[in-house]
Amino acid sequence: MNNINKLLDIMAQLRDPRGGCPWDLEQDFESLTSYTIEEAYEVADTINRGDLQHLKEELGDLLFQVVFYSQMAKEKELFNFPDVVAGLNEKMIERHPHVFNKSNESLSAAALNEIWEQKKLIKNNNKSVLDDIPDNFPGLMRAVKLTKRAAVIGFDWPSIDPVFEKMEEEIAELKEAMLSGQMDRIKDELGDVLFVCTNLARHLKIDPELAIRHANSKFEKRFRSIEILAKANQPNQMVYDLETLESLWNHVKKQE
Repeated sequence: MNNINKLLDIMAQLRDPRGGCPWDLEQDFESLTSYTIEEAYEVADTINRGDLQHLKEELGDLLFQVVFYSQMAKEKELFNFPDVVAGLNEKMIERHPHVFNKSNESLSAAALNEIWEQKKLIKNNNKSVLDDIPDNFPGLMRAVKLTKRAAVIGFDWPSIDPVFEKMEEEIAELKEAMLSGQMDRIKDELGDVLFVCTNLARHLKIDPELAIRHANSKFEKRFRSIEILAKANQPNQMVYDLETLESLWNHVKKQE
């Protein structure tokens, strides 16, 4: 606790109007949000790169965001850091009855998650299960959250096969929209295809955000390799024909 208390003291000093840091003093809840998102992405990036030594530093930066918000809330007499921790402790105990209440230890992870979502619905005075999903979540993450919450009240496919059927239906509608040439309609139908893809990911128990990051990384690695090969084979070229690039792509893919 000594290190935590020291961190809280450091934060208070940074926000002290008499001698604190000008940058820290001019921040508010809204201005800090972009930095929080950035720090969260840096944590994810460090994990994706397997740089676990650097992870400690990035987690510290993310923790500092929590301390920063808590200090600003304390100044406004809203809550403080111990309140945040106390609320988290209560939530974790409530969310894990299979650990802290042995009468529920036989429940599956899916059943426990459903119980948790239903409890949240009750706490929200039976408002929509979608009410507390932030609008500014990344699109893929929000799509998963929406369908996951809808499943709480039974709005979900019973198996994965109907998801594939729905995907085929949406792709057909996208092709039809493309023939019309109406961009608003095309955008709408493409969104439906992407939405079904996130539903497929949820049924497969795969985070679509992690899946697309993996695909991005794989594409980048392969493309950089074919760039090197293309320049080596045709050093005076700036642009290459698709047949050449596809041949190099397949070569790189086989080498993997």
